[in-house]
Amino acid sequence: MSEQITKEVFDHLVGLAALQLEMEQAEYLRKQLNNQLKAIAELEAIPLEKDVPISLHGVPYEASLSAPPREDEWKPYPDPAGILAQAPQVVDGYIVVPDIPHTELK
Repeated sequence: MSEQITKEVFDHLVGLAALQLEMEQAEYLRKQLNNQLKAIAELEAIPLEKDVPISLHGVPYEASLSAPPREDEWKPYPDPAGILAQAPQVVDGYIVVPDIPHTELK
């Protein structure tokens, strides 16, 4: 299997993501991505029957044998003031975070 992510495609993706990579870093990441794609292709090549049910970690989920999912129940934190006391700056009960400078992308 030839490399699916060529240097040109990778450079284009790096530009779209506005990343700044050293040449060695870029080549390492490109090779790692291609290795992951090869592993995926190997997994796809494993023959499976069409009627194999979807399972989690190879163990099928059966409602009769498995515990029901827990209820999603809201429980307030007992000491929110303790958390806010650790923040460097709080206004009206909200943590103040520094502004992120806006950068225009090309």
